[in-house]
Amino acid sequence: MHDTKALRKRYKIRRARRSGKRTFEVRKMDQFIVATDSGCDLPPELLKENKIAAIMLHYDMNGESFEDNASAEERKEFYEKMRRGTTPKTTQINETRFEEFFRGLKKDRPDLPIVYIGLGGALSGTCRNAQKAAEKLNAEETTNAKIYAIDSTQCSAGYGLLALTAARLRDGGKSAEECVNFIEEHKIRLNALCTTDDLTYLRRSGRCSFAAALIGGILKICPVLTLDGEGNLGVRKRVRGYQNTVKEMFTLVKETVENAGEQTLYISHSDVEERAKEFGEALKKEAGFKDVFYTEIGTVIGSHCGPGVIAAFYYGKPRK
Repeated sequence: MHDTKALRKRYKIRRARRSGKRTFEVRKMDQFIVATDSGCDLPPELLKENKIAAIMLHYDMNGESFEDNASAEERKEFYEKMRRGTTPKTTQINETRFEEFFRGLKKDRPDLPIVYIGLGGALSGTCRNAQKAAEKLNAEETTNAKIYAIDSTQCSAGYGLLALTAARLRDGGKSAEECVNFIEEHKIRLNALCTTDDLTYLRRSGRCSFAAALIGGILKICPVLTLDGEGNLGVRKRVRGYQNTVKEMFTLVKETVENAGEQTLYISHSDVEERAKEFGEALKKEAGFKDVFYTEIGTVIGSHCGPGVIAAFYYGKPRK
């Protein structure tokens, strides 16, 4: 598992505006290239330190298109606009853009395979487009430097964690094939639980019906959402009141986590930093995690979930 206690000391993460592609460097001893997309919600400095390339997702707001590389201040403004009623829309990365992205990664090291880990296919068609681009380029390839596009069946820091795992395997000398086999075998054990006390934004994005959102708001129902084995988002529990929901999530984590003391708990949130840290520290103590790492949900994933979401990612029993 990835130890991020030292990472926070080393990075002192400063989320600055990124106007173009993130810098990416390949070492001569690397066995393959690790890639993902910006929806993984990992800080740019963390991606750069671990030599993980990221293609930028996009969203539209008020008729204007933006890259998913907003600074902390811009993300706060983004969520404030959503609270005031603005509904952003996301766009998939098409096959052509993925071809350009993969060709760019291979420009300096055409001999290296690429392992790309993308947003879950049940939530977006983006990863399928990456797979199509990989299939096309692999058919043209005359060496064994294949491109592997993995459906993470995850969202946000869930597949960010898988990308960090791939980087660790690469740095440990594993081959691309060994890495792909490991990720495919273990991604089902990466659990995801999230909640929100405001269903408005899930209703706007189509993840929740109008009736369910209305009744939930009246009764103060907070759903505990989870991803199944194929990455479909569903309701695990419906609990009345946020504090009761937190207790229920603690129970679910303790029932499903394995070897908590040997792993870092990943917590993502959408513009509720204090609440997320309170939740994360309490869950760390309750379940016995070694450490906890916090990251903010970016503008693309945030376009669907809205502000107020807290999500926990950890390894445990296989998702059903």
